[in-house]
Amino acid sequence: MNALAQLLKPLDPNNSQPLYQQVQRVLRDAIDKRILGPEDALPAERDLASELAVSRITIRKAIDGLVKEGLLVSRQGSGNFVSARIEKNFAKLTSFSEDMRARGRNPHSVWIRRSAGTVTPEEVLVLRLSPGTPVFRFHRVRYADNAPMSIEYATLVASSLASLESVDESLYEALERAGNRPVRALQRLRALLLNAEQANLLKASPGDAGLLVERIGFLRDGTAVEFSQSIYRGDTYDFVAELSVPT
Repeated sequence: MNALAQLLKPLDPNNSQPLYQQVQRVLRDAIDKRILGPEDALPAERDLASELAVSRITIRKAIDGLVKEGLLVSRQGSGNFVSARIEKNFAKLTSFSEDMRARGRNPHSVWIRRSAGTVTPEEVLVLRLSPGTPVFRFHRVRYADNAPMSIEYATLVASSLASLESVDESLYEALERAGNRPVRALQRLRALLLNAEQANLLKASPGDAGLLVERIGFLRDGTAVEFSQSIYRGDTYDFVAELSVPT
């Protein structure tokens, strides 16, 4: 009997914990103990229901909850899979959409707001712009498959894009079409605790660990065109950088 089969035993109907939460505990144990690894497929829902002696409705409720937490990913027509933590190389200037597609994930966004305006005093300093310079602002939640990964607040110099409506899914693809994709960026990362609003958007709990990444993107001539602040769930993203000894 394999390790997963040992965990999949009929649940205790007399346990005070609801059955769907007991199912979630079993699946969490399998993931925590690395019995199920990143991108591994879960057994079919009917098989889980049979092994655990519960209804498929209970299994579905348990899985839906773990999908909302970001622990599982549900792919239509394929089944349910263990979510893989995203490893982001800090040394490569790539967009969120490019990162997700490279990992076989489907990127999409839920828009919070997009608007035109003029630079704030902070943006004047960060982007080295004159007061009154027109900018476009894009606020949205970024998803990989069905899991929310980050909240993005991006300000772009208006002259770098064809129009506010030219941005569909990827900011960098829109900038590239306009001939203004950044080729260099300055990034800063710091830890934070998610507040209630951030936690709600990321399907996390207030006080959970998060990561704030600030990016200033520059064109080849040194002109800054992008200032973005992205808040990531701390349990879904790993930022890595390759280091070398100066020569």
